[in-house]
Amino acid sequence: MKIVVLAGGYSPERDVSLTSGSLIANALMENGHRVLLLDVYLGMKELPADPDALFRSDGSFFHRVSETVPDLATLKRESGNGEALIGANVIALCRRADLVFLALHGAMGENGQLQATLDNYGIRYTGSGYIGSLLAMDKDLSKRLLRDAGVPTPDWVYFDVKNGSEEELIERIGLPCVVKPCSCGSSVGVSMVNTKEELTAALHSAAAWDEKVLVEKKILGRELTMGILDGKTLPAVEIIPKEGFYDYKNKYQGSTKEVCPAEIPTEIAARAAELTAKGFEALRLRGYARFDFLLDANGDLWCLEANTLPGMTPTSLLPQAAAAAGIGYRELCEKIVNLA
Repeated sequence: MKIVVLAGGYSPERDVSLTSGSLIANALMENGHRVLLLDVYLGMKELPADPDALFRSDGSFFHRVSETVPDLATLKRESGNGEALIGANVIALCRRADLVFLALHGAMGENGQLQATLDNYGIRYTGSGYIGSLLAMDKDLSKRLLRDAGVPTPDWVYFDVKNGSEEELIERIGLPCVVKPCSCGSSVGVSMVNTKEELTAALHSAAAWDEKVLVEKKILGRELTMGILDGKTLPAVEIIPKEGFYDYKNKYQGSTKEVCPAEIPTEIAARAAELTAKGFEALRLRGYARFDFLLDANGDLWCLEANTLPGMTPTSLLPQAAAAAGIGYRELCEKIVNLA
C-alpha cells in the first residue's frame, strides 16, 4: 500500500510525534509498503511532477526527542503558516495514499479536528474517529464518561484560571493535588502541588498550554498503564520514575524504569483489563488505545486518562506491552494498519 505517515504538527508534543512517525515509517517500509513521512504542519510547498515518487520503499528516518518542549512560537514564525494547522499540499498527498497512519500526539492531531477533516475528504486513517478522539482528549469530558461507565477516576475540578477561586478549589479538592492542562498529553504543563503557593504557580503554568485546566485529587500509588489492541488488552506496564514523577523529561530521556508485565496480583491485572475495556467502549474509541491508572495502597485502581494515539518511540509503553504479548514492533504497526 501507499501510506502517508502524518507526524509533527503544531503541538508541544511534535518532537515525540516526529520520533514515533520516523519509527513507524521505517517499520512500514520494512513491511513492504511505500511510505511518505509528512509533517502535517509544515506540509510540502512544492510537489514534483509525479507526487507518487515521494512514496519510498527503502531508506530510514530518524528523529530524537529533546529534553524540553519545542518552541512553537518560533516554529510558527519561521513556517509562515499563520493560523493554519495543516500545511500546504497535506490533504492532496493524503488523498493519493491508500491509508494515512496518524503518528501525531496532542492538539489538532489527537483532539478530533484532523480526524473530522480527513473524514470530510473520505480519507482512511488509523486509530479512533473524531468523536472518540475529542472525548478522550478533553480530560474533563473523558472523566465524566469514565465515571458514569463505572470506571473509577480521581475527584477533579474543571477550573477557569482567570475567574475561578483558588480558595474554593482547595476546599473542594484539598492539598496535595495535581494540576494539568485539560487537553494536553505527554505530561506537558503538569504539576504536583503541595502548597497554596505551588498551586498558584501550577495553575498559571497549565494555563499557558490550555485555557481551562484540570485540578485533580492526588492519589498516591503505583503507576500502571494498559494498552488495548483490536479489542484485546495487552499486559500491564508499571512505570517507576527514577526521581520526581512521570513528566515530559522522564518519559523520553530514559529516566524511568518500566516493568512489563507489571508485577501485580492476577486479580489486579484482570481488573485493569476490565476497566480498560469499559473505558474504551465508553469513550467510543476504535482500533487501539492506552489507559493510564494509579494503584493505591488499598488495591484500588484509579483511571487517569485514555490515550488514543499512544507514543511509538523507543521508550513508549504500547510497543513494550505489545512485545510482552509476543507482538513485535513491525507486526504492531501492521496490525494498526489492518485495523484501519
